[in-house]
Amino acid sequence: MSILIAPSILSADFRRLQEEVDSVASADWLQADVMDGHFVPNLSFGAPVLKTLQTDLLLDVHLMVENPADRIAEFLAIGAKHLTFHAEAVEATDARRSLMEAIRKGGATAGIALNPATPIEAVEDVIEEVDLVLIMTVVPGFGGQAFIEDALEKVKAVRARFPRLMIQVDGGINANTARMSIDAGADNIVAGSFIFQSSDRKAAIASLRSR
Repeated sequence: MSILIAPSILSADFRRLQEEVDSVASADWLQADVMDGHFVPNLSFGAPVLKTLQTDLLLDVHLMVENPADRIAEFLAIGAKHLTFHAEAVEATDARRSLMEAIRKGGATAGIALNPATPIEAVEDVIEEVDLVLIMTVVPGFGGQAFIEDALEKVKAVRARFPRLMIQVDGGINANTARMSIDAGADNIVAGSFIFQSSDRKAAIASLRSR
């Protein structure tokens, strides 16, 4: 199983964001956590900031917003290649399918995210149709939280039922919790503080791939 690493720029130094992005060029994806101050209490950044970044990494936008259908166009316009919306923000099956269709028409792949307290059953209506399921291993909205190990049971369950589905984990990731996540079945690892607080970011990224 090939393991993809996605540094989360929420943990980067915004005063020198391009330099920070350049420092993680050995990764596979670049994740941007978009927060609206409603779905989660904090605010982060939007498309105008991300548009300024120059990188060969695939841009992965994690929409922690109440109204993802109203926001996807701005990120598709700047070249986002993957967009994930939250199951808790879009509950109706028709609305989920419509959103996924719009994302794909815009040239990106579509994912659905589950908060730690949200069971897999909440996305059974579309789980066989998405490109990725994001299992949150912290409560979304704040960086630097401790890894919620119980979330790995969801990773194991999804991998057992859907062996070809990409499973992303996000929150509290370090070399140890990344290994635990990969062993449980995850193949896409998001890490923020662990990478951006490291003095050797290339080595930090490499350590997340090892088992």
